[in-house]
Amino acid sequence: MLLVIDVGNTNTVFALHSGTDWVSSWRSATDATRTADDYAVWLGTLMRMENLELSRIKGCIISSVVPQAKFNFRNLSRRYFDAEPMFVGEPETKLGVPIRIRRPEQVGADRLVAAIGAHILYQGPKLVIDSGTATTFDVVGPDGGFEGGIISPGINLSMRALHDAAAQLPRIAIQKPPQVIGQDTVSAMQSGVFWGYVDLIDGLVNRVKEEYSGSLKVIATGGVASLFEGASETIDHFDQSLMEVGLLEVYRRNKKD
Repeated sequence: MLLVIDVGNTNTVFALHSGTDWVSSWRSATDATRTADDYAVWLGTLMRMENLELSRIKGCIISSVVPQAKFNFRNLSRRYFDAEPMFVGEPETKLGVPIRIRRPEQVGADRLVAAIGAHILYQGPKLVIDSGTATTFDVVGPDGGFEGGIISPGINLSMRALHDAAAQLPRIAIQKPPQVIGQDTVSAMQSGVFWGYVDLIDGLVNRVKEEYSGSLKVIATGGVASLFEGASETIDHFDQSLMEVGLLEVYRRNKKD
């Protein structure tokens, strides 16, 4: 089996692929101080709950936007899977994606992997919205090429900044408020953050569509994307599998038989 690991700034996703199908997936808070042994115990426990064993993992591919976490994940793969891990972003790992921007070396590995996943799953030009610590809007051409995008602060980051900077504003859960006009501090904050982000998404999507020559299929992914399902007027598909599908494709392109 192949283990794909998507290390984000906030969460890390582990997913298992049997060679033909996705077997299972788990999510953990990203913590660069966790050792290879910590991850092995945690992952092995979850796998045994589904009658799986660590020894069945024969390959590992990792996308990480947290450089200090790479050392422990590399050790995890070497020590417990007896496999040299494949890291997206390292020179020996070829993505096979045309990058059509001025500074291609500055594009995050996670954005390119999501673009690959979207190209595998959806036809035609696409706009991929990834909602995490940052919210990114990336244009993917009909041939899978990365054509640029937008980076904005993520909704949780904005909420945390609001709480930290204003002494009397509480930390609240992000959810759709019952009405736009808040009747107390909590509902006013929820309305500002939730509807503010919905309008940020829809506004930027419409601006991108105006500038891009041709129609775009809009796909949302990421940890908080589901919050906006039913609220956004511009998102065509909500798909949490883009990163896993993209990592699987990169692994297949680079695997040496």
